Amino acid sequence: MFKLSHRQQRTIARSAVVTGVGLLNGRDVLARFRPAEPGTGVVFVRSDLPGRPVIPASVTEVTGTARRTTLGQGDAHVTLVEHVMAALAGLRIDNCRVELDGPEPPGLDGSANGFVQTLLEAGIEVQNARKTVWTVNKPLAVKSGGSTLALHPADNEDLTVSYMLDYGPRSPIARQSHTQVINPGEFAESIAGCRTFLLETEAQAFRASGMGERTTARDVLVFGPNGLIENKLRWANEPARHKILDLIGDLALCGLDIRGHAVAYRSGHPLNVQLATELAARYEQATARPARNFFRVAA
Repeated sequence: MFKLSHRQQRTIARSAVVTGVGLLNGRDVLARFRPAEPGTGVVFVRSDLPGRPVIPASVTEVTGTARRTTLGQGDAHVTLVEHVMAALAGLRIDNCRVELDGPEPPGLDGSANGFVQTLLEAGIEVQNARKTVWTVNKPLAVKSGGSTLALHPADNEDLTVSYMLDYGPRSPIARQSHTQVINPGEFAESIAGCRTFLLETEAQAFRASGMGERTTARDVLVFGPNGLIENKLRWANEPARHKILDLIGDLALCGLDIRGHAVAYRSGHPLNVQLATELAARYEQATARPARNFFRVAA
C-alpha cells in the first residue's frame, strides 16, 4: 500500500439526535451524534451505563460478527454498528462521538438513510488537521469457504466497491451484483437507503430467540419462499447494495481512509472485519518499519 494523497479531517458542525426502535431488542433508543476533535476518530459512548464507558470504533474492539458487527466487552458493548459506521464513513466524517442509551443504535428502516440525512442537516465541518488517504500496491485478499473479498490498487482517488450476491439457485433472493463509486454524494443517493434483508426462516429464528419483537416485514426486507413479503424493493438489486453498505461500515473500523477497488463475492461481516484487520496490521507494520514497509509514498 502507499499514501495516495491527503485531505482535511471532518466532523459534524453541531450535535444531532436520531431516535427509534432497536431492530434486535425492540427498545426505544436515542443516538446523539456530537462533534469531536481532530484525531478522535469515531467512538461510541454508552450513556445508559455507570461511568459512561467509551468504546472506540476499531477492529481491536470487535467481539462479534454473526450477522452484525459488535464492539466491546460485557455490558459495555454496542452491536449492529455497521449502519452508523457506514453513514459516517460514506460522508467522510472522521471524528464523532456517538452516544447511545442502549446496546444498539436505532434500527430505523434497516438502512443508513436516517443517519445520513440527520448528519447532513447537522452540517459537516472541515478541521485544521490532515488525514492520509491510502491504497494498496498489490491486491490484498481474504477468503473463507466459498466467499472472497479483495482490495485492488487504486488507479484514481476513488473507492469503488463491487458486490456479487449469490444465495444459490433455489433461494428466493435472486443472484445479483452492484458496482458503486463511493463518495459522499454517491453514497447518500445510491447506497444509504438500501435496507437490511433476511430470509423468513432467519426472521423466525430471531423471533424464537426473543429478538426483533417489534420489527416486522414492513420494516426490513424479509424474503419468503415466494419472494419479498409485505414490502417493495427500492432498487432491483437492493440486497447487493446493502451488502456494500455493510462493507463500507465494517472497513471503516480499520481507521484508515482507503481507496481502490473492493471486490466481494458472498462476503459478510466476518470477511469484512478480517480485511479491515489486515489493513490495520499492514498500517502498523508500515509505520513501524518505514525503510521496508508495505506502504510507499507517492511522488
